[in-house]
Amino acid sequence: MSAQAWRRTIAVDAGDGALLHTTVEGSDAAPVTLVLAHGWTLSQAAWDDVAAELAQGIAAGELRLVRYDQRGHGRSTWGTTEPVSIDLLGEDLHQVLERCAPDGPVVLGGHSMGGMTIMCLAANHASTIGTRVQGVALVDTSAGDLRRVPRTRAQRLQQRIEPGVIAFALARAKLVERLRRLSPPSSRTHQKMVRGLLYGADATEAIVLRGAEIMHASSVRAFVTFYPALGDHEKRDGLAALTRVPVEVLVGEEDKLTPVRHSRQLAEVLPDAVLHVEPRCGHMLPQERPELVAAALRRLLTAAVGARVGATG
Repeated sequence: MSAQAWRRTIAVDAGDGALLHTTVEGSDAAPVTLVLAHGWTLSQAAWDDVAAELAQGIAAGELRLVRYDQRGHGRSTWGTTEPVSIDLLGEDLHQVLERCAPDGPVVLGGHSMGGMTIMCLAANHASTIGTRVQGVALVDTSAGDLRRVPRTRAQRLQQRIEPGVIAFALARAKLVERLRRLSPPSSRTHQKMVRGLLYGADATEAIVLRGAEIMHASSVRAFVTFYPALGDHEKRDGLAALTRVPVEVLVGEEDKLTPVRHSRQLAEVLPDAVLHVEPRCGHMLPQERPELVAAALRRLLTAAVGARVGATG
């Protein structure tokens, strides 16, 4: 049996008109399901390198892999709920689990906003953690404190004008999209900006270009709509459910978007979690170190199958 023969696409109904473009790989008889949630302005393609690392296990029937585009990203639609929030994304993940992994043990992996999505699921559907969900990987992510407190006059000004800038970008999205085309991912200026913001010292040009292409495919609406939602995310006091299962926290030492301190805070709240800080890497560990992320996921998958056997044996 080949993994390709078991690859299918599902449109998961989120309940408010949003259809979540979901890819399922592997046999329904696999002993465990891995569900991966991507970050802001990305898509499920951001997990391609990790999926490649896991392909042999999928082909062997050892696991089933589920990836989906968050609402408003990739091929997923928006739905009618306004304003969007990371809690809403947690509800979307719950729908993906209900539709694509209705039984059997599940491991969740979340990168950046995807990790926050898992935190919201854990806070708002705590009963799923330790029953259905048997392990969690949190990669380059944060439980909150992402909105900086303005300390300078320039920062206070930025905070005041930010809502107007967001409203303008939404109202003039077509114009902004045309401006974006002036600096495509292939341009050196574009790649230099992306590298400086998202990647560490070891990232190759090919890795940076691929990441830039994935992000460039995202819409202006996705960028500006979810920006305030990220600032509003606060789940440091809502993670108790995650203490019931193995958790691995991974972060690039040079991550500028969710710096190492955010992962250390997660490790403090989840004292049994395994924390790994990877040198010479930035915010894009699934691309920069896919073998590292895949190894963490394999440990969680192995533990999840063992927990299932222990619970039923």
